[in-house]
Amino acid sequence: MNLTGKHVLVVGLGKSGLAAIRFLLKQGVQISVSEGSRDLSALSEVATWLETLKIHYELGGHSLKFFTRVDAILLSPGVPLNIPALAAARRAGVAIFGELALAPAYLQTPVIAITGTNGKSTVTTLIGEMLRSAGKKVFVGGNLGTPLCEYLAGYQDADWVVLEVSSFQLDSAGDFRPQIGLLLNISPDHLDRYPNFTAYAAAKWKMFTHQERNSWAIINWEDQEIVRMLAAGPLAGRVYGFGSQGWAGPVKKENSNIKQRMLPEPYKISICLEKADSSASEPSRKLGPDFNDSNADDPNAEFIFADCDCEEYDLSATAMATEPNRQNALAAVLAARLADCPSAAVRRGLSSFRPLPCRLALVAEINGVRYYDDSKATNIGAVESALRGMDRPVVLIAGGLDKGGDYRLLLPVVRDKVKAMVLIGSAREKMTKAFANTVRVEAASNLPEAVGLAHQLATRDGIVLLSPACASFDMFSGYAQRSEVFRRAVRELALPLNDE
Repeated sequence: MNLTGKHVLVVGLGKSGLAAIRFLLKQGVQISVSEGSRDLSALSEVATWLETLKIHYELGGHSLKFFTRVDAILLSPGVPLNIPALAAARRAGVAIFGELALAPAYLQTPVIAITGTNGKSTVTTLIGEMLRSAGKKVFVGGNLGTPLCEYLAGYQDADWVVLEVSSFQLDSAGDFRPQIGLLLNISPDHLDRYPNFTAYAAAKWKMFTHQERNSWAIINWEDQEIVRMLAAGPLAGRVYGFGSQGWAGPVKKENSNIKQRMLPEPYKISICLEKADSSASEPSRKLGPDFNDSNADDPNAEFIFADCDCEEYDLSATAMATEPNRQNALAAVLAARLADCPSAAVRRGLSSFRPLPCRLALVAEINGVRYYDDSKATNIGAVESALRGMDRPVVLIAGGLDKGGDYRLLLPVVRDKVKAMVLIGSAREKMTKAFANTVRVEAASNLPEAVGLAHQLATRDGIVLLSPACASFDMFSGYAQRSEVFRRAVRELALPLNDE
């Protein structure tokens, strides 16, 4: 997407929109701005800045006039694609794109891009730490923290750009083609934006569609939807896979390069990299129909890769030793090694990494009950992963703003792991219908009340887990505020004990 001589409309004045304006100013193009928010007082400072720059703008809505008089529209990720003004722009032949579409024309640094329903931020941050441990200069951003446009507007002096990318960003990514792309998993999410799960999954898959022969696609080869999409159409680049058994390696059209499956010891992972002079460096095409079937029922079966160099990493002394972080570590290690990060630096990065906030963080242990904050778990897949990693009876606090998912998908793991549920938020009634016949369900009007109820329901050596499966915006400003309210309520539970 070359913008020379174009009139560009930036839609959205959040972090991404402001970064886009700074990038466009550097390009010397004509800029207009449209912001749908009606909270004009919060935008007054930005409006003054735009007036100083003599940039035309509109606040409080999106007019057809603004959207159809320009050559191109640069969207912020959160802008719905079905607003009437965008439909009018499409009819008028206006090019519509997001910041990722700028990369082919304006980005001079190789990219590692990470997407998936869950684990993106953890893997993105971990890869960045590994590369920095090798002395590399790294820009880490995208959907996580700093927009790509901030880097595009600067000196572009990093050795690698490591980006978390969301489905919203990939919807308007144009010919974006990362050198290394990771698709961690796909489970139902954002069904309030997409018509169905297939459309949501297809948005994730767009990250691979423009890759070239000298690039890598890293996939979760146990994810049924990912396997289906890979089988439906071969990728141009080389494909590597990883899974829950703790090993990773190249995916080939034929199974001839797979002799034994490696079953690493608990807390260990193994990766197999193609040898530089091996015929295995031919581009991968697709999963063979018998892949994962050979000796699948034999618990003692072991596979190794021919024409590969294999490495083992011990996670026992790291924060990544248990699921789902073991798989996250496996994907991150594989990406870092493909980016020529030395194994010693990878090990240093693993050792120094600390879990991100609001992601299965242990808040406290009170009277033998552990309280975990997983506020970032805003979809069904994240909750399932969290529950499967629990080894004690769980009282689950869930609920919030419904995103269109089918909570019944959680029934098997709820039966196996959950002692009781405490539900909050506008999705409470829908969730009650899904679980009332399976587990004890209580309702709370707010999160502190839910923590109190969960405290009463939990047994010694049990777990209270906040893992909502919902967005937070019906009760909070975001998942971070929800996390803080939960942590404060847990701390208050402990106060009477401390006073005794």
